[in-house]
Amino acid sequence: MKHIFRLLAGAVVFAASGGTALAQKQYAPGVSDTEIKVGQTAPLSGPASAYGQLSRAEAAYFKTLNDKGGINGRKITLITLDDGYSPAKAVEGVRQLVEGDNVALIFNVLGTPINTAVRPYLNRRQVPQLFIAAGSISFADPAKFHWTIGWQPNLLDEARFYAQHALKTKPDGKIGVLYQDDDFGKEMVAGLKTGLGDKAKMIVSEQSFMATDPTIESQVISLRGAGVDTLFLFTYAKQAAQAIRKLDDLQWKPQTYLHLGAASVGATFKPAGLEASAGIMTAGFMKDPNDPKWADDPDIKVWTEWMKANMPGADLSDTLNLAGYAYAITLEQVLRQAGDNLTRENIMKQAASLKDFRLPVLLPGSLINTSATDYKVIETVRLQRFNGKSWDFVD
Repeated sequence: MKHIFRLLAGAVVFAASGGTALAQKQYAPGVSDTEIKVGQTAPLSGPASAYGQLSRAEAAYFKTLNDKGGINGRKITLITLDDGYSPAKAVEGVRQLVEGDNVALIFNVLGTPINTAVRPYLNRRQVPQLFIAAGSISFADPAKFHWTIGWQPNLLDEARFYAQHALKTKPDGKIGVLYQDDDFGKEMVAGLKTGLGDKAKMIVSEQSFMATDPTIESQVISLRGAGVDTLFLFTYAKQAAQAIRKLDDLQWKPQTYLHLGAASVGATFKPAGLEASAGIMTAGFMKDPNDPKWADDPDIKVWTEWMKANMPGADLSDTLNLAGYAYAITLEQVLRQAGDNLTRENIMKQAASLKDFRLPVLLPGSLINTSATDYKVIETVRLQRFNGKSWDFVD
């Protein structure tokens, strides 16, 4: 008996001293037995303020999750700071979140230039920069930026996708491009030219703007003056709405492709005018709750009821609410997979270990698979055209 007692006592000491006899909880800064702190900056003000709705939907989702007991007993504390869509302000905010608020990770920051600005700091500090709302291909580069992973389809592939359709439908077209003069817009233009290949000479006019410009009307007028019949709008919601309104004012109807991040009925088409927006095409990757074809879809029904219960008064036609819901579910999955090993290293590992993960609001057949060498999260898209009320798939 004494021998057995000594063995048991030794096992207890071994486990208490950090041995592997019993599973040990491992925590990053901002994680405890009851809490996981998550940080983000968001454009709650400024030229991209429409996208602040992403953060509001995420906060509502995490509140719902917390009311049900959280993740493995831990509640999510989402700390959001306003970056005004300013890279400098975002860098300052991220530093505050990491060094002052001690968050475990940074989640769903919006914009290519914003995420590019904060990425060096987060990779140097080895803080996960997860599921960002930006499509640069550089956010799917684990060899260079191990701690940064995107979410939405990347900008280069999106623009190439549009180029292929334009070449098929208007092989002799005159192409015009309206683009935001930053990393986001320039990467989309590069993707378009790559997709066009030796037909890039079809581009007869490229018009740029700064995110802070009050209007883009003169650029639209210049595009029309160049004889453009195929138009690419590589913009966010505010400038997209302005451009569509101006197209309508000019009674000009070129074949138009819109960046998927701006293709929101609530944030773009309603301000522009639903009738004026009819005919706009984009790369769809989520079910549109405004579309009658999803009216009986069980996952959209769940989301609609969730919205009514948790975001009363919010615009159901604003697909940013749907996107925020989807972003939050993706992070929930990662944290659930992490279990009690909630170090930053393991959180990042789990983000790069999603296997056939199905987000309910993605298009049928879209599964998420990531790995240590593959940081592309959502890759399934279909071309769709707005009919004035909802989207129709384009064959």
